[in-house]
Amino acid sequence: MAHRITVIGAGTMGLGIAQVTAIHGIQTVLCDLSPEQLTTACRQIEASVEKGIEKGKNPVEARDLLKSCLSTSTEVAEACQGSDFIIEAVPEVMQIKTKIFEEVEQVISEHAILATNTSSLPITKLSSGLTHPQRFVGMHFFNPVPIMALVEVVRGDQSSEATIDAAVELATKLGKEPIVVKDSPGFATSRLGLVLGLEAIRMLETGVASAQEIDKAMELGYRHPMGPLRLTDLVGLDVRLAIAEYLHSMIGEQFRPPELLRQLVSEGHLGKKTGRGFHDWS
Repeated sequence: MAHRITVIGAGTMGLGIAQVTAIHGIQTVLCDLSPEQLTTACRQIEASVEKGIEKGKNPVEARDLLKSCLSTSTEVAEACQGSDFIIEAVPEVMQIKTKIFEEVEQVISEHAILATNTSSLPITKLSSGLTHPQRFVGMHFFNPVPIMALVEVVRGDQSSEATIDAAVELATKLGKEPIVVKDSPGFATSRLGLVLGLEAIRMLETGVASAQEIDKAMELGYRHPMGPLRLTDLVGLDVRLAIAEYLHSMIGEQFRPPELLRQLVSEGHLGKKTGRGFHDWS
């Protein structure tokens, strides 16, 4: 069982993961090269925990656990020393991730597990430069991490059973529902979710219905908690575009990005984080 966790990357996913591990009583180091980003992330985490307490979704004890269990660092090697679980949550760029993994592997113990929060990049390829790829695993959390129940545990070609078991155990301790999937393009969730999202964009592009109507159709007709276009706004249009381009190259035409998606990304309309995507978030 993990007693100390390092989360690398203080963006939306990283801060969410760090929040959940800390309030479950695990000593957590949130690491990012930017001190400003760490300051912002800690404010967001504190606000999220307080909101959860107000709504009865977090116990009151979560406030004290956060204070006693969460720390920050701008030094990757320092942050990872002594941790038995390292979860990377930096942008979806293969070269950035692999450079971090190779650096981190030099300073962690022989029992520590290295996990990536990637939503689509191949686990086996990400671990190909490691000395001990058997200790590498995918742990795909979902946004917003404190609320979403699923964790997709992705088995690389060389991931050991002990590593998979440890990832499943950690996800369960965090109150999540883990599923174990094979390392294949898009895994299970990104592949299925993206097909629906891209088709919704094509429908909007050809004037089948408005964004509000398309989302309402899936929310009321199929009981989806959130429509595919609203979900794309939440994930980030740039993130969805990158995944679509990758799956298009690996699987085929059903993942070709619609021109509307490319256009919005080129104009800087990336969804909720910029105030506008398929919906107006201002």
